[in-house]
This record gives sequence, structure tokens and C-alpha cells, in this order.
Amino acid sequence: MITAFAGSMVFVYVHIVWFTGWILINEGLFGQGAVFDPFPFGLLTMIVSLEAIFLSTFVMVSQNRQATHDTLRADLSFEASVRSEVWSTNLGRALGLDPEEIERQAQELIATSRAKMNSEMGRPQA
Repeated sequence: MITAFAGSMVFVYVHIVWFTGWILINEGLFGQGAVFDPFPFGLLTMIVSLEAIFLSTFVMVSQNRQATHDTLRADLSFEASVRSEVWSTNLGRALGLDPEEIERQAQELIATSRAKMNSEMGRPQA
């Protein structure tokens, strides 16, 4: 929730209002009696620095959680692919198909597809 809020425009607007208010108060807009952090705003600087430290930590924690989820998804996808390949191979054999010929055709299709993608993206051919 923290990283979602910190990455939103509401967060930016809140900080604009906060910084503007802080600076205006401490520049004496509401009288010298209201000034609590005169220029160069040392207290504001310290608070913003602490906030940056915590926000960067929250972002890293969030990224680590996302990486863990992505790894789990990749593992499950790999397992599903392996299962699919084993089933396909066995079904092909049961139907009397030549697995080597099918693999050759698959490699040709993959090579053609990669060449097309590379040419569309302006990459050199391998």
C-alpha cells in the first residue's frame, strides 16, 4: 500500500502542498512568531531525507516481493511446459509420429519467427 501511494500523483500533490506550506510559514508569511524552521530549512531537509530512506526501503521490499512472485510464476510455467512436452511426445509416439521430424519442423518455425521479430525490431540477424 505504501509503494502504491508513494507512486501516485496524490503523493506528489500532498508533497507540493506540504513543502509550499512549510516554506511559506518559515519565510514569515504568517508572522515571525510562526517561523519554526528558518532558511535553509534544516528540519525540512532532515525530514525529507528520512522519508527518502524509508521510501527507498519500502520500494526495495516491494520489488523483492514481486521478484519472489515472478520466480514462483516462472517455476510453475516451466513445470507446465515440461508436463506439456512430455505429454505431447508420448501422444505423438502413440500416434506413430516421428519426434525428430516434428522437432526439426519446430526448430525451423522458431528460427523463422525469431528472424522475423529481429528484422521488425531492426536487430542484426544471428
